[in-house]
Amino acid sequence: MLDTIIKGGLVVDGSGQPGRVADVGLEGDRIAAVGDLKDATAGETVDATGLVVAPGFIDLHTHSDFSLLVNGAAESQVHQGVTFEVVGNCGHSCAPVVDAEAVKHAIFGHRDCVPIDWHGFGQYLDRLEAQALGVNVAALVGHGTIRLNVLGGAQRAASPDEVTAMERLLDGALEEGAIGFTTGLEYSPGNSARVEEILALCQVAGKHDVMYATHVRNRDYFYEQGFGEALAMARRAGVKLQISHITPKFGAPPHATEHTMEMIRWTRETGADVGFDMIPHEWGPTTMTAVLPPWAFEGGVTKLLDRLRDPETRERLKQNPLPIWKLVPAGHWDKLVLFQSQENADLTGLTFAEIGRRRGVHPYDAILDLLLEEGEGLYNVTWVGELVSTSDLLMTMHEPDCGLISDTITLAPYGELGDVKWAPSSYGWTARVLGRYVRDEGVFTLEEAVHRITALPASRLGLSDRGALREGAFADVTVFDAGTITDLSDLKAPNIYPSGIRHVLVNGRFAMRDGERTPVNAGRVVRRH
Repeated sequence: MLDTIIKGGLVVDGSGQPGRVADVGLEGDRIAAVGDLKDATAGETVDATGLVVAPGFIDLHTHSDFSLLVNGAAESQVHQGVTFEVVGNCGHSCAPVVDAEAVKHAIFGHRDCVPIDWHGFGQYLDRLEAQALGVNVAALVGHGTIRLNVLGGAQRAASPDEVTAMERLLDGALEEGAIGFTTGLEYSPGNSARVEEILALCQVAGKHDVMYATHVRNRDYFYEQGFGEALAMARRAGVKLQISHITPKFGAPPHATEHTMEMIRWTRETGADVGFDMIPHEWGPTTMTAVLPPWAFEGGVTKLLDRLRDPETRERLKQNPLPIWKLVPAGHWDKLVLFQSQENADLTGLTFAEIGRRRGVHPYDAILDLLLEEGEGLYNVTWVGELVSTSDLLMTMHEPDCGLISDTITLAPYGELGDVKWAPSSYGWTARVLGRYVRDEGVFTLEEAVHRITALPASRLGLSDRGALREGAFADVTVFDAGTITDLSDLKAPNIYPSGIRHVLVNGRFAMRDGERTPVNAGRVVRRH
């Protein structure tokens, strides 16, 4: 007898092939059968008539490394059908840790309520495994974190001995279960690394046959350099490359997206393994400290706050020729919105044009003032910018192998995370894909869209038993109403659950049932070995 039968739904199995009406039988944590199960018996039967039955959604690019330790339920993801997350992106991971004080400021979403009481990557995964997790989790090891452990906050090229030390840390993390390697080359400290350093580390990743995910060094003025460096790693190191949130952003020339896709095709012709993904949104998030030049971070957070206080140094900070977003030097303050600030929560949701007017200061000074007022928590101040054009976003998403991601952290509308906002996509990215881009605009077929957030990311991770509805695969299942699924969030009110998600099963157990969250948290930590 089966444990559960999901009966009569439109089964869209993740392969990209046309959906078909069928039953899905579950036994334990696995899918036991897909087809006509009218003669089978089960402990319970769920009627999915008129609904879509899909593999649980996989988010290949998140920063939930720490938020899952604060609240493992992953409410914001489970409520939109996500059953698997990959954390540690953009070079920022929670491990390894030599100096907890130095590393904590590089951890997205760090909060003092959870002590950093681990050192090795395996210990971090053990700590994560001790949580009741709403989703399955795999973790990348971040270059920025590794670099901080070896060089501290030094903003300079690494010596040969220091590169060797970083190689050892990377090798150890991969041996201990990290599912891949990641860089954030627009962020400190990654932006101080030379190409030779990145190549040496990619060769370690290539030896382990794991994915290398990169937030490239530049996606605007010098986009050719940023993407070219990443593609060279795939060629020279033989590593499986994943270019994160690939669409060129404001400041790039009009032809940049088309040219980038050409560069990828040329590189693939050499035999290199290249994948890429994109947030399904014109607005993207980051930490607000990324507006600062690399030298601002020398000496740690205390020195940084001193620089923000000093009038002469502040003027130098504003002369940064290459902030992460070129909306800043262009003065497009109406396209920059404060998203998260503990000390100035009343200003969240406002543009920096509005904040500047409200405070009677130039918007750039408002940015620096808000960072200073946040004190030691300034690394948790986030903002969003209107970074990519709709036409470039659509051009990217029309590529058949473009993955779709959230670039967010797991949140919950209660407890320690109740007041946290992170990204426009935090609560609604899957519904935006399936509602707006499938049902309303026809950018994808239903089957294509499901493939992009299930089997495609699973294949990039080398996971053959996730992201598919087939016999023997893990029983991660999302059941939704294709006619009503809708992203209800916006920039002013981003933390709103979507409509249309009916049931979510993680490893065969109901995390959501009849549109309501259950108390079950059946997620697991997925290690490389």
